[in-house]
Amino acid sequence: MEKKIKQCVGIDCGYKELVVAYGIMDEKFDVKILSNSKFKNQEKGFEKLLKWSKKLTDQGIEVTYLIEATGVYHERISLYLNEHSCKVSVLLPNKAKAFMRTLSVKTVNDKVSAQMLAQMGLEKKLELWQAPQKIFNELRQLTRERDQLMHEQTQVKNQLHAEQSGAWPNPQSIKRAQQRIRFLSKQIIEIENEIRTTVQNNENLNEKIKKVCTIKGVGLITAVTIIAETNGFNLIRNKKQLVSYAGLDVITKDSGISVRSKPRISHKGNKYLRKCLHYPALSAIRSTDNMKALFKRLVSRHGIKMKAAVAVQRKLLELVYILWKKDEVFDPEYHTKKKELASANSYELT
Repeated sequence: MEKKIKQCVGIDCGYKELVVAYGIMDEKFDVKILSNSKFKNQEKGFEKLLKWSKKLTDQGIEVTYLIEATGVYHERISLYLNEHSCKVSVLLPNKAKAFMRTLSVKTVNDKVSAQMLAQMGLEKKLELWQAPQKIFNELRQLTRERDQLMHEQTQVKNQLHAEQSGAWPNPQSIKRAQQRIRFLSKQIIEIENEIRTTVQNNENLNEKIKKVCTIKGVGLITAVTIIAETNGFNLIRNKKQLVSYAGLDVITKDSGISVRSKPRISHKGNKYLRKCLHYPALSAIRSTDNMKALFKRLVSRHGIKMKAAVAVQRKLLELVYILWKKDEVFDPEYHTKKKELASANSYELT
């Protein structure tokens, strides 16, 4: 048998069970799937999975556990393996599907998916997953719950408006809709207070959030949502990666002389980041000279206001990232001062 140079365990997560496959790459770079198994998606199953993999794997070669992010079903096994000092990579479903298309696989089931993940882990260099900090995880749950309640509140308000505007409004239906609106408003306030308390109880986080909120248009909820959804920018290396993660990156399709698509944002990213930046961008356009100038310049170029507003969203997201990393407050005259300093240095050199 050829010598192993790499090994990987692919894990396809479901609600009740984990379907796993163990594969190796030998010194000729051939990929082989050596074993398959199933385990329950609970702690006892995690223990059996770890014992199973340790029996198969070569302890002298590091093993990577590649897990496809399936809703929330992958979170417990990812955390368990991470806590037991295992190297874990969590893969987005769209990347897994794209890799599967390159294999020309016709039959797709849990077993095949696990084998494909193991093969991908062997052939590709993937980033290791880091468990989110507890406080960021709590804040993410709170901000997402608030977003859901806000959506429900808007739906009920629309229903109330429709009922009141009809020819035969039902007083009892109107009364119940008003009660639901009051109840949802109360819960939204409770969540906002809980978010505020959680931030204030962490001195370091509170100070950094305050500095981020010096950006005009960015309030507490917006800042907390961005920080929570990115896990404090722990895995973000640069602005380009952040913009792509939010789905605000621009994509184009040009090929030959026949394919000429208009540039557009990908929308393939975290929808909560895009959603929380909509109203702050509109506020920044009204209250900040730099953002207003950017908005007007882009509108004059293509005439599409929403497209220009998206560019402002992207700029705000980048500003939050920079202030968080540098631990600084927002200075609206930063670029002017930078140009003046560069001009002064140039004058001294001459």
